[in-house]
Amino acid sequence: MSAQTDTRPPSPPAPFTKSNDADRLRIVPVRRTGQWAAAVAALALLAPALNSVIRNEAFQWDVVADYFTTGAVLRGLGLTLWLTALVMVLGFALGTLLAVLRLSSNHVLRAVSWGYVWLFRSTPILVQLLFWFNIGALYPEILGVRTVNLLGPVTVAVIGLTLHEAAYAAEVVRGGILSVERGQIEAAQSLGLGPWRRLRRIVLPQAMRSIVPPAGNMLIGTLKGTSIVSVIAVQDLLYSVQLVYHRTYQVIPLLLVATIWYAVVTSLLSIGQHYIERHYARGTAGAR
Repeated sequence: MSAQTDTRPPSPPAPFTKSNDADRLRIVPVRRTGQWAAAVAALALLAPALNSVIRNEAFQWDVVADYFTTGAVLRGLGLTLWLTALVMVLGFALGTLLAVLRLSSNHVLRAVSWGYVWLFRSTPILVQLLFWFNIGALYPEILGVRTVNLLGPVTVAVIGLTLHEAAYAAEVVRGGILSVERGQIEAAQSLGLGPWRRLRRIVLPQAMRSIVPPAGNMLIGTLKGTSIVSVIAVQDLLYSVQLVYHRTYQVIPLLLVATIWYAVVTSLLSIGQHYIERHYARGTAGAR
């Protein structure tokens, strides 16, 4: 008797059962013992420090609260913000011009731009401010105009900070321009665009991706750097709190007032920088 062939369809695979396959397919997360230990150690060190700052009576937090929004402090803060904005605008305007001259084919213009950047980056900003403040001793008369007491402290601060800022802005803008692909410039040339139109419509918009991050850092640095104008009696934020604590001898709480205001404004500028960077990074892999 011949064997019969089994024509039944093959049985389906055994269904997934939690009892027999769960252990075999379980994903075990990587244990980060070192990271957790470092986090615990950091908190252990941070908690006592924070507690000492809050509970230390020498900080005089009640005095900080009393002077935080006084008229003198707010006027000093307003001058600091105005000075920062004006210096950044003028500094980047001059810096952009210097960057263009540095990249030109004219050797004289390139040398002048290089010399300017070298000079103002090589000397401390305090020295530059003191030179401008004592311009009358260097040149008592310029074009028939007596220079003694010609420039007030605020004018000296604007001139000195702007010229100093322009040297750094020139390098930031130059680096941004060099980051633009050569093919973009050649394509603009093939369309018949002039040099200034190529710069304004093609090069600078693409260079902004590389310019904005260091420019944001320069803005924050300029905000804090304006405190140096207190040495020439410009009543910025730092000088305003100095006037108060010279009268009340409450040095620490008044310095905390200035510190907190600088931290608040710097944080707001950092948030604005983040959104500006994201705007110019649209369409790139780093945009988020």
